[in-house]
Amino acid sequence: MRTLPVLLILPLLTGGCLVKTAANVVTLPVRAGGQAVDWATTSQDEADRNYGRKMRAKEEREGREQRKRDKECRKHPERCQSYSR
Repeated sequence: MRTLPVLLILPLLTGGCLVKTAANVVTLPVRAGGQAVDWATTSQDEADRNYGRKMRAKEEREGREQRKRDKECRKHPERCQSYSR
């Protein structure tokens, strides 16, 4: 009988600390699962950023190749294909 009042007063003395801890323990797997999904998927913003980076790299590469072809055509015009205009 003596333990019943102590059990009733215990939550008041701990300031709800036990309730917070219990809630954290219960929600931890849900939060961890959500974080794993975030890491495994790509947001639209990330996808756009990656696509832009990829396209800029492609344009740089094409520009270098075009400058190389132009330089080669200036040095050896007979090797270049004539464009019909």
